[in-house]
Amino acid sequence: MVKVKLLDGSIKEVEQGTLAVVIAKELGILKKCCVAKLNGKLVDLKTPINEDSELLFVFFEDKEAFDVINHSCAHLMAQAMKRLYPGTCCGVGPAIEEGFYYDFALPEAISNEDLEKIENEMKKIVKENIPVNHYMLSKKDAKEKFKNDKYKCELIDAVEDDMVGIYEQGDYADVCRGPHVISTGVLKYFKLLSVAGAYWRGDSKNDVLTRVYGTCWSTEEELKAYMEVLEDRKARDHRKLGKQMGIFMFDELVGRGLPMWLPNGFIVRRLLADYIIDKEVDLGYQHVLTPALGNVELYKTSGHWAHYKDDMFPKMDVDNESYVLRPMNCPHHMVMYRSTLHSYRELPLKIAEIAADFRFEASGALTGIERTRAFYQNDSHIFCMPSQIGDVFKEVTKLILDVYNDFGFKNYRFRLSLRDPNDTEKYFGNDELWERSEHELREVLKELGVEYYEAIGEAAFYGPKLDVQVRSAIGHDVTLSTIQLDYQLPERFELSYIDEKGEKARPVVVHRAILGSMDRFIAFLLEETKGVLPTWLAPTQAMIIPVNLNFHQEYSDKLYQRLKAEKIRVKTDYRPEKLGYKIRDAQMQKIPYQLVIGDKEVSDNLVTYRKYGEKEQITVSLDEFIKMIKEEINNRSSN
Repeated sequence: MVKVKLLDGSIKEVEQGTLAVVIAKELGILKKCCVAKLNGKLVDLKTPINEDSELLFVFFEDKEAFDVINHSCAHLMAQAMKRLYPGTCCGVGPAIEEGFYYDFALPEAISNEDLEKIENEMKKIVKENIPVNHYMLSKKDAKEKFKNDKYKCELIDAVEDDMVGIYEQGDYADVCRGPHVISTGVLKYFKLLSVAGAYWRGDSKNDVLTRVYGTCWSTEEELKAYMEVLEDRKARDHRKLGKQMGIFMFDELVGRGLPMWLPNGFIVRRLLADYIIDKEVDLGYQHVLTPALGNVELYKTSGHWAHYKDDMFPKMDVDNESYVLRPMNCPHHMVMYRSTLHSYRELPLKIAEIAADFRFEASGALTGIERTRAFYQNDSHIFCMPSQIGDVFKEVTKLILDVYNDFGFKNYRFRLSLRDPNDTEKYFGNDELWERSEHELREVLKELGVEYYEAIGEAAFYGPKLDVQVRSAIGHDVTLSTIQLDYQLPERFELSYIDEKGEKARPVVVHRAILGSMDRFIAFLLEETKGVLPTWLAPTQAMIIPVNLNFHQEYSDKLYQRLKAEKIRVKTDYRPEKLGYKIRDAQMQKIPYQLVIGDKEVSDNLVTYRKYGEKEQITVSLDEFIKMIKEEINNRSSN
């Protein structure tokens, strides 16, 4: 007999080898149980208890159950795929944050239109309520079992142990560590979402497989709520909003990942640039402009050529020289600093630029303007003495928080991105400088009292960094702002300043981007606001809509000229359409104020306005309206 300690602290004696499922059944909770937790480890309900143990049961509604039911649903989908498409080979099918996916090598192409057919087959397997069983095989026997699936054989080869875990449900088996649900019958509430392409094991040199995404939940209500979230995300997708609002466009003739900013988009970019430059000027930044390409020798000196070449566009050979489009701006700024003799009295010296950069992103990674091949960075490099690092980091962190407060951003976290000590080849510099840099960043963060988490392997190749990870309204984790500490580039470019003793000393460089990529920031902002930009940032701030062109156009023209003279971005809608249509169209364009002009407005020099998203119409004098909207614009009020 063995003793089992349960959640309530009670001790239950059972025979050695008793399955967890037997205990759950005796307790009358089997239908609620997803898996078990044996001595702190998640296990299948069919796991035998061979020694004195602590046993907890994980119910379907528990947070820990989500990954289990989604990974189990990935297996359910794979079983359906193999039934529907004989000859299918299976890659990997993990649970992810909001569901699961599985990668397949299929005998024929499928699309989103095929998802319903796959779902129906999955529902049949659920009704069959097939038991899910786990057993171990030697690597040799496992490869024999999966000899017709080269992807599974490759995964088996990668297993370090001599034995391989197998999960089997009826006519389907998979290589897996588990745990899984007890039978297919419990996986009732799922939905397949999309079909995409994916490289096997994430390597562009490998086969392209078909990836099918899905999600699975414990109850029908949870699934319904999640589908409503997805619908909201579709409405927020910056790619849809960008087209609807005339912000940006792409064209294959121009090139993939190369956005073109339309008039409305240019207004937003210009206003954001003015906003951040004004803040930087107040803090003593000096703004510069450098070319968007450079000699290959520049990037060999900086180290980018050795460590970043694969992410850069190919070099161009011209007049016996080789040039590349720059992936970042630091080498130019290093050369600019080096061109002049500097005193310690000048430091910290803050060079800033909104600069065009180019990176050869994989085509599958391109996502609207969130991830592109041509973008603009709100970049800066601060040259300082080692003793000034703490103050510089504090000032930059305060600026980030100030900007986020202006825009009402709340869902963000600070991430300390560190070097991977087990993979030092992709970083340059010596261990001592890395340890020093990472230690100093931790000390600064402690002093600031900023909560953060650490991420091994996410550092820049020249130094550790502090990233601000923002959770977008459509569920993406996006890096907006970043601060990086760098002892390496000053060494490589032999930068110096004259210290208090009149001797040459080496500065430290703090790289920082507040808005980060301007393009990504706008994508995030569109999704966060659902396209309803604050009035100060809206491309069109007011739309004048006359009720009757014959009687109200003259006053509308005067109103237009007055608002324009007050620097308010205004348009008129003189189309021969019905009033309701024009108002709805202005709403679709997310214009903050619609001004409806009728007889009363003309006779009494009034304005009747309706603010976006509100039903109430308010009538005020023209002067009152101008005062109100200008105050809102000048204060950069957020909606």
